[in-house]
Amino acid sequence: QVQLVESGGGMVQPGGSLRLSCAASGFTFRDWVITWVRQVPGKGLEWVSSHHGDIVGPTYAESVKGRFTMSRDNDKKTVYLQMNGLKYEDTAVYFCVQGYLGTSGASYSGSRVVRGQGTQVIVFS
Repeated sequence: QVQLVESGGGMVQPGGSLRLSCAASGFTFRDWVITWVRQVPGKGLEWVSSHHGDIVGPTYAESVKGRFTMSRDNDKKTVYLQMNGLKYEDTAVYFCVQGYLGTSGASYSGSRVVRGQGTQVIVFS
């Protein structure tokens, strides 16, 4: 059974940092792109970052480029999202997703998309 479990969310002040983790199981992790998306309550999904493996590496949405860093540890079957310089607009529930469906958040909303339960990030002052 494919499973993705996010952790590391929390509350932080603007300019602060958080590190999210996504632990995977049930599939050959190193063969898959892993993606982070986020969702503000009442709004659609937004693509944040994808890690395409050791050769291609990570790609980022413009809104987080230069502030967020995505990495992966294939031995631990885990991906990370280091978030620095957090802003109010980063407040959302963050999900990790098995695979890459492009940079449109709507692509990740289908019932067949495998994603975790999410972890909440709140930026407040």
